Amino acid sequence: MKKILLLLTAVLIVSCGGERSTEDIIDGGDLKEIKAKRGELLKQKTALDEQIAALELYINEKSGDKNNALVSTLTIKDTLFNHYLELQGSVETKQNVVVYPEMAGVLTNVYVKEGQRVSKGQRLASIDDGGLSLQIQQMEVQAQLAKTTFERQKNLWNQKIGSEIQYLQAKAGYEAQQKAINSMRKQLGKSTVNAPFSGIIDAVITEQGSVVSPGATQLFRVVNLGDMYINVEVPENYITSIKQGTDVQVDLPVLNETLTSKVRVASSTINAANRSFSIEVPVPNKEGNVKPNLTAKLRINDYTNPNAILIPLSVISENQEGQQYVMVATPAVDGKGFVAKKQIVTTGVAQGDSVEILTGLKAGVQVINAGARSVREDQSIDIKK
Repeated sequence: MKKILLLLTAVLIVSCGGERSTEDIIDGGDLKEIKAKRGELLKQKTALDEQIAALELYINEKSGDKNNALVSTLTIKDTLFNHYLELQGSVETKQNVVVYPEMAGVLTNVYVKEGQRVSKGQRLASIDDGGLSLQIQQMEVQAQLAKTTFERQKNLWNQKIGSEIQYLQAKAGYEAQQKAINSMRKQLGKSTVNAPFSGIIDAVITEQGSVVSPGATQLFRVVNLGDMYINVEVPENYITSIKQGTDVQVDLPVLNETLTSKVRVASSTINAANRSFSIEVPVPNKEGNVKPNLTAKLRINDYTNPNAILIPLSVISENQEGQQYVMVATPAVDGKGFVAKKQIVTTGVAQGDSVEILTGLKAGVQVINAGARSVREDQSIDIKK
């Protein structure tokens, strides 16, 4: 007992004598010195707590006062544990395009309005063909003559009348005329603007009567809300845990909705610039409320343990050696009541206010919750009912 008192006195003398005060160190602003001082004080505090606990234990033993601490406990159970990586992105659609004309001319007719649903291939507008249709009519007349000439030469050749060269020339002339007409019809087809896919006319950009040019004049924006997705970058250390088929919760704060989905595509390469890989997550949109560029929060299930031991983060402490521990309630040696014991633990991943315990605890153990930081090793405790 005398040795304990002498050691306590020595610690107090060392902590109070000859050194710069905590206030002076803080005023100095040297972060390294401040951290060193904090570490020194923590060591002193740990030593003092242990000595005080020893003194109180001796006093309680001599006085007969058990000084039981009142605590509450959590009985450990194994449970399903899902850990989620939280990321933020925006909703996109691959079918969100601006339609341009394929030929120059005057936009003679616009057949759709904003907000109108259209089908793939539906006519949206027409452009003045600049006389192409008349040229095709003239070419068709010439083609009919070439066809008649070819058929007559063919009949004569079958009867062994005339020369082969005349037959071949008539055939080549007819076929060339047909190809020229087909080419002109394809060019004429560019005067009609069609929907590239089924969707909604989000905007009519150019009005009827305007002069338009290929690749320069925007005509319409067409959007399909049926194939929405989110593309986000994931840190490379998750490449083995997040892959195609991984479960994802999609939170849409603006709509106050949470949707369930899965990773559709996971990139096989790492972006050297930010050490990440990209994933694509489809977004169900049955009601049509999800719009492009809508903000979304992703909760990606990167780890699952069906038999995890979980405890609150608040009950974990750390000793002088850097080991993490919890206080547990164990039966007293005499079989009367409980005492507090330190239990070294190894922690895993945390989620919210809970953390997974990998080693040190098992189902059925009572971990001290309320009062965990005030009880001492081997102190008698009373458990709240």
